[in-house]
Amino acid sequence: MTARQTAYPTSPAHPRNWGQCATLALTWLIARLPWRWAVSLGTSLGHLAYHLLPSRREIARRNLELCFPELSAAERDVLVRENFGYTGRGIAEIALGWFGGAGVDGIPVSITGREHLQAALADGRPVILLSGHFTSVELAARFLGREMQVAAIYKPLRKKPVLDAAMLRARRRNVAEAYSRDDIRGIVRSLKKGVPVWYAGDQDYGRRHSVFAPFFGVPAATITALSRLARMGNAHVVPLFFNCRPDGGGYEICFEPALEGFPSGDDLADATRMNAVVEAAVRRHPAQYLWIHRRFKRQPDRTVNLYERTGP
Repeated sequence: MTARQTAYPTSPAHPRNWGQCATLALTWLIARLPWRWAVSLGTSLGHLAYHLLPSRREIARRNLELCFPELSAAERDVLVRENFGYTGRGIAEIALGWFGGAGVDGIPVSITGREHLQAALADGRPVILLSGHFTSVELAARFLGREMQVAAIYKPLRKKPVLDAAMLRARRRNVAEAYSRDDIRGIVRSLKKGVPVWYAGDQDYGRRHSVFAPFFGVPAATITALSRLARMGNAHVVPLFFNCRPDGGGYEICFEPALEGFPSGDDLADATRMNAVVEAAVRRHPAQYLWIHRRFKRQPDRTVNLYERTGP
C-alpha cells in the first residue's frame, strides 16, 4: 500500500470519516421521500447554497461570463441562481439514484433517438456513449441501466473513501460495471464484450494526456481519452444527453447520431469536436450543467488564471 493510500483511512468508524457517514445518512433519508418532495427539498438546498457558498457562486458566475458573454450580467445572475437550484436538486437525485427504492422506477422518463444507438450497434462494433456533467447524472445512470446493459467510467474519490465505496456500490447496482478512469484495460474489455461504455470527459483533469481545445470559445484542458478508447476498441461514439423536463414532468434521455470519422487521428481536432457536441447540449439546457466546476482552471499560458478575483 502506498503512502498516499494510507493517508486516507477507509474505516467508517474512523473520526476522519464521520462527516462522510453523516452525508450518506442524510442522502439515505432524502431517498425515503417521494420523488417530488425529494427534488423540491434539493432545489431549496441549492438556493440556500447560493447564499452560503460564495466561492462556488463566483466560479459559476465566472464560467457563465466566459461562456455566455452575449448575456447581460443580470441575465447571467438569473442563470446562476437557477443553476444552484438544479445543482441542489442533483444532490437529491444522487440520493434517489443510489438509495431510492422501487418508487424511483415510476418516475416519468422519455427516451428519444434509440434508432441512433441501434444503428451504431447493428454492425457489431462497440459503442462509447459520449455525455457530459449535467446535474441529473446519477439518476440518469439508474434510468439508463434499467433500459440496457451499460458500463460507466468514474473518477475515484480518493480523499473520501467511505463516499467512494458507497458510490461504487450504487453504480454497480445501477449499471453493468463501473470502471475507474485509469482502468483502460477494463474499459476496453467491456467494449469488446459488446457492452456500451458511458463516458464524460468535459472536466479539467490536468495537463497530462490533455490538449487545449475550445469550449464555448475558451481554451479548455481536454483529455484525449475518448479518441484513444475509440481507437483501441474500434468503437462508434454516440452522443447521449439527459435533462430534467422544463415542465417538471420527469426526465428526458436523448441519443444522437454517431460521430462520423471519429477518431480522426488528430487529438486536437477530436477534442474540439467532443467539446462542440457537449457545448451544443449545454446550450439547450444551460441551467442544468455543472457550472460550479472550474472548467477553465488550466490555460495554455501557465501564468493566466481566469478565476482570479478582480474585485472585492
